[in-house]
Amino acid sequence: MFSAVLAGPRVTVHLIRRLFASVLEAAETIPKIATAVDEARTTLRHLERLLTYVAEELPELTDHLDQIRARLTALDEHTRTGAD
Repeated sequence: MFSAVLAGPRVTVHLIRRLFASVLEAAETIPKIATAVDEARTTLRHLERLLTYVAEELPELTDHLDQIRARLTALDEHTRTGAD
């Protein structure tokens, strides 16, 4: 009977110890989470810069592609008329 009386407090102490250990473990992960969030922000900044660069260069690349396409078309036409 005496052990049954002490079982309640033992379980309570055990649960409090587990809760305290879980809180400490969670507190230790906070710096890791903060570092991961900071790295994600840095990555997003780099990605934003890259996308800005691509957006600025895209019209110029389109112009170059149009010029190449026109040259290829002219070369193709020249080849066809020379072969005929």
